[in-house]
Amino acid sequence: MHLTRRSLVLGAASLAAGSALSTVARSQAAFPTRPMKLLVPYAAGGGTDAIARLVAQGIGEKLGQSLVVENNGSAGGNLITAQAASSPPDGYTVLLANQGPMVVNPHLFKNVRVDPLTAFDPVTLISDTPLALVVASKSSFQTARDLIDHAKKNNGKLTYGSAGNGSASHLATVLLARTAGFDAVHVPYRGAGPALTDLLAGQTDFMVTTVPSVLGLIEGKSVRLLAVTSPQRTKLFPETPTVAELGWPDYRATAWYGLVVPKGTPESIVKALRDATVSTINNDTIKERLRNEGAEPIGNEPAAFAEMMRAESRRWAELVKSANMSI
Repeated sequence: MHLTRRSLVLGAASLAAGSALSTVARSQAAFPTRPMKLLVPYAAGGGTDAIARLVAQGIGEKLGQSLVVENNGSAGGNLITAQAASSPPDGYTVLLANQGPMVVNPHLFKNVRVDPLTAFDPVTLISDTPLALVVASKSSFQTARDLIDHAKKNNGKLTYGSAGNGSASHLATVLLARTAGFDAVHVPYRGAGPALTDLLAGQTDFMVTTVPSVLGLIEGKSVRLLAVTSPQRTKLFPETPTVAELGWPDYRATAWYGLVVPKGTPESIVKALRDATVSTINNDTIKERLRNEGAEPIGNEPAAFAEMMRAESRRWAELVKSANMSI
């Protein structure tokens, strides 16, 4: 058989390409071979962090490698979100996504350089949970009506803390104020934990925050729960009214948590992460813990999560614009 120089070169190139593809296939099939990072755009100690650590442990156990949580709430979570977006699309950097950095900040901050809806590939929505309207136990406000009526009569005098600019707690409070017709002074923190510390100390008057971040304080009677922000009452607090049933039926604000990875992450890796996440949140023990913190496990498909985020982006963009908010 006569072999030309050209056929030899083409044959070598074909073997090299086949070897490269085989290497990629093996590396994807073996994922993960080392610890992964879960970047959380809020400080440790808040509701988002609680959900992140609960799920990260389960995912790590399912995949056989630890999923290490790293927190950074600077710039409303924009810094760590940009860090995640610029990370290699190999599955070893995962972002805990929620409405602040993903669908609010691009409309709220003037210097956001990353469009989260195009910079990431969605993995799955973990859960959706109501928020809690709370005051310190020593507060004179006994009901949500007391608080809102006082705020309307003393417009702009009450202060409220949040987990940060653009966080669920921030936007839910802005929505509450606009819906009920009052103004209040916003005091942003780097996470729900420090915000609640100042609420207990009397530095702020009230707060709308995630249930996981405040559950222990409610049970310990350090804070008083006045209302929840979901359309229906939560099984966790069946005696607590919703804001909607107190006279503002269109009011709805929930906190959601999901996982996304840098754009271009192989589908096989996205699937591995999603399968591990869905398995984790549907574990009876984890499911019970999520529900005990007011969170309902979801675990939808990436396409459904992507569409949900687009809808949320449109919704909060309207609020940011109508409230003339910018940072």
